[in-house]
Amino acid sequence: MVANDRLAVLSAMLEQGVIPVFYDPDPEVCVNVIQACVNAGARCVEFANRGDFAPQVFLDVRRHFAGHAVQPLLGVGSVIDAPTAAMYIAHGAKFVVGPLLNADVARLCNRRMVAYIPGCATTTEIGNAQELGCEIVKLFPGGAVGGPEYVKSIMAPMPWTRLMPTGDVEPTEASLRDWFESGIAVCGIGSKLISRELVLARDYRGIEEKVGQALQLARRIRMELAEQKRS
Repeated sequence: MVANDRLAVLSAMLEQGVIPVFYDPDPEVCVNVIQACVNAGARCVEFANRGDFAPQVFLDVRRHFAGHAVQPLLGVGSVIDAPTAAMYIAHGAKFVVGPLLNADVARLCNRRMVAYIPGCATTTEIGNAQELGCEIVKLFPGGAVGGPEYVKSIMAPMPWTRLMPTGDVEPTEASLRDWFESGIAVCGIGSKLISRELVLARDYRGIEEKVGQALQLARRIRMELAEQKRS
């Protein structure tokens, strides 16, 4: 049974470590890509709200997985206003991600007990998001605002902050280690994880393998960092 509780969804995202971000106008492609992610161990997947009829594609995907024993925790990204968030929540979105902080979206999500991860670039924006009840804050655009070094600057005075950078995060040992060493809680990766080449080739096994490798890398790196803190 799919967890509908906001805390359960947030915990699943934090445990997963890497959140695949994906959109395609073809519902069948989306279904296959999302299933590949689930097979790899990435139950939390962010569906990007982009392109014509994206909400209908999302609804079609949610309907497909509705009867599955193991359902993805499918969230929606690129949400900038409350009406859009409400529509996706009505379609079954388990979390809402945006490129910016919108107080109306935060209040709506709080009312419906749905996780909201807004995009922030400054400590003031992050603090405002936390005041609105956001447990995880999307650092966006991650690379452009300063990358891992900027994360370290934020975590020093605000160590309770859970950051999820997207942009300039790559599914490689070097990139993931830099980001997790800086103090991030989780990261989102789009086309650098689910490449257009793999999608066009309908190479869903290749997508599954690449997502699985990224999850294993993140898990190992975080275990090593935790062990270093204990020693």
